[in-house]
Amino acid sequence: MSSNRTRGQRAGLTRQVVLEAALALADREGLKALSMRRLGAELGVEAMTLYHHVSSKDALLDGVVEQIFTEVVPPLFHGASWRADLRDYAHALRATLLAHPNVVPLVVSRPATTPQNLSFMESALASLQTAGFPLGRALDVLYAVSGFVVGHIATVPDGASEHQRTATDPLHPLLDLDPEEFPLLAEAARTERPGPDSRFDFALDAMLSGFDAARRPRA
Repeated sequence: MSSNRTRGQRAGLTRQVVLEAALALADREGLKALSMRRLGAELGVEAMTLYHHVSSKDALLDGVVEQIFTEVVPPLFHGASWRADLRDYAHALRATLLAHPNVVPLVVSRPATTPQNLSFMESALASLQTAGFPLGRALDVLYAVSGFVVGHIATVPDGASEHQRTATDPLHPLLDLDPEEFPLLAEAARTERPGPDSRFDFALDAMLSGFDAARRPRA
């Protein structure tokens, strides 16, 4: 029976093992290092062996994005509270993206509609529909929250040191404005601010409050 197994199977490879190794390689060395040849070397197999588990380089990249959402999904959308579910999802997605900053460009650029990601979306839509959202609006809500989090991470790269986070804060350049030329901006920038974490929560809570208007009235 063992003679019928592929080389990848004999090497102990599965799709999950390949994707985990790809994510680890991207985390360590960046997306430019993520080639089939290099990944094969990491796993101790020929590059062609990987195609038994991922059909193409695009499928590999989609699988890496899938890995990101796999880290986010398990405890979420249990249906107890749609607001709590969405808030937990947003914070979990943000934390996961901060843990894998090299992969953020992939999440931004690829829809990655793999079967596992589609199953997550199906579960989330069922929870939101139960909470009173029309199905189309439920999908809008899910995309809006995901897009907000990904956009926040992509434009406010706060995964490094506190000094670097401050330097890349979009409000940081406003601190040097001439208050006579831009009095409102200068005053706003100098007003004590809680920082990007609090702005994230403020915007998220505002979105969730706005979503409530899209729900069907309860009987």
